[in-house]
Amino acid sequence: MTRFIHLTDLHISHARAGTSGENSASLTTLRRAVEAINAMDPQPEFVVASGDLTNMGDEASYALLKETIAPLKAPWIPALGNHDTRKGYHAVFGDGAAPTPLFSSRAIGSQHIITLDTLIPKHVAGTIDDAQFAMLEDALNDHPDLSKLIVMHHPPRLDEGGLPWGSIDMPASTRLADVLKPHNVTAILSGHIHINQTSLWHGIPILVSTGLESTVDLLERRDLRIMEGAGFTICYVRDSGLTASYVTLLPQARELNVIDRARLLKFT
Repeated sequence: MTRFIHLTDLHISHARAGTSGENSASLTTLRRAVEAINAMDPQPEFVVASGDLTNMGDEASYALLKETIAPLKAPWIPALGNHDTRKGYHAVFGDGAAPTPLFSSRAIGSQHIITLDTLIPKHVAGTIDDAQFAMLEDALNDHPDLSKLIVMHHPPRLDEGGLPWGSIDMPASTRLADVLKPHNVTAILSGHIHINQTSLWHGIPILVSTGLESTVDLLERRDLRIMEGAGFTICYVRDSGLTASYVTLLPQARELNVIDRARLLKFT
């Protein structure tokens, strides 16, 4: 079994970023998430962060992010989102040259993790360009014995009626489905839309997590009503398939009762 964590939409801002300061709710929530993940026993094999790592894409905020995640025991695998900048990210993390999309491919446990960069600078919507499709097709041929885990900030568009800013565009979505079709794909991990949502897309689970900044009122069908809410996802990949459990960090729940382990084991 492989166990991993899915974080997204961290939106970290340093005081010098010109938005929320160093003590922002997102930073506090990320610190809580790092604490909670480090306390897990056994430890997850890795932690995925599917974009919007910072709010403004500035170097000071990436440096603050780097400092905050430094205590993580598990390997950290990031992707970039529309709030990120390649220049700011690469300057701090040194994973490539300034204009280069952040693409990565690595094997951990039973999973071959491939990250895509869906960022279109200065746009809310996303896409996958030809160069990344070429890299993706090459990478998919590596580790043929492992299931593929695709990480991308913007989820694929489910149908023509989808919000144009809420995903990658429809041509890229259709092309992605064709590229992935011959392969065993565990899931696509995404964020961007700040909700907990699971979709089955051409037979592939798309797991979207609400992220660490805020969530959206799903019962408000006209306007975008932004609400308090933050969390992450614990994922398990067994021989029998994938399980995703959504953990709520905000708002903090009130404890009602505790049933001790000895009593739990007696239940039939």
